[in-house]
Amino acid sequence: MKHYRRWFRPFVVLVAIALWAGAGCQSSFVYYPDRAIVRYPNAYGLAYESITLTTADRVRINAWWVPAGDGAPVALFFHGNAGNNSHRADHLALFHRMGVSVFIVDYRGFGKSEGSPSERGTYEDARAAWAYLTKERGIAPGRIVVFGQSLGGSVAAWLAREAAPGPGALILDSTFTAIADVARQSCLYYPLGWIILTYRYDTRAYVKGARCPVMVIHSREDELIHFSKGQRLYAEAPGPKRFLEIRGSHNTGFITSMREYERGIRDFIETYVGIKKRRTAVE
Repeated sequence: MKHYRRWFRPFVVLVAIALWAGAGCQSSFVYYPDRAIVRYPNAYGLAYESITLTTADRVRINAWWVPAGDGAPVALFFHGNAGNNSHRADHLALFHRMGVSVFIVDYRGFGKSEGSPSERGTYEDARAAWAYLTKERGIAPGRIVVFGQSLGGSVAAWLAREAAPGPGALILDSTFTAIADVARQSCLYYPLGWIILTYRYDTRAYVKGARCPVMVIHSREDELIHFSKGQRLYAEAPGPKRFLEIRGSHNTGFITSMREYERGIRDFIETYVGIKKRRTAVE
């Protein structure tokens, strides 16, 4: 019994420390919401409409509709874990140049959306956005490109798997395979973190079930999500599929590689969804 007590007490202390550190790590790197709106799309010369959606669990979330003309395909945009819609002006302008409308959604707790972010909550937000486009706006699922950056890529892949019928295409930009992989890479200070991590965001599993063409975009210089994670997602996608390698960091790769980035996305959408009216784009 004395021998049992000698090892049991240190074990309990270790678990308690791991739980405390792990919980702190989760809350500090999963979500970085910003309530302040930097600028609205019209400040960049883009017409837009602010939309309020009510999710199945009765949370009111904010979204922006940025049209590119009648008959244009739609990019359903899910951003990363930081900021809000107003920090994605470059992408709004990029899709608009292509002749692609954008419906960008702020998760609960971000921007003007109510509530607090959670994994289940982000999925409910995505489901509400899909319902709005397909039911209220009457957009054919095959004309919707689900686009996600970083954490938003996991939400996008989940939706592409769950939506029936599925979208016309799925684009994953700088996305992880599962959030546990990011935790192991970023939170090395707690040895039992993998046991207690409550977030899954299992993009690898989601992309396997995507019933549409898939494009994976990733940079070898990505300092947050290793290039191999993008390669793994591409390998898991059932196809048809494309891989676009870009240059630059996790947050600025699309700017560093804008010419290749825009051309690659435009060609992918043209091939699998079609662009009725293309605006001037980077050549």
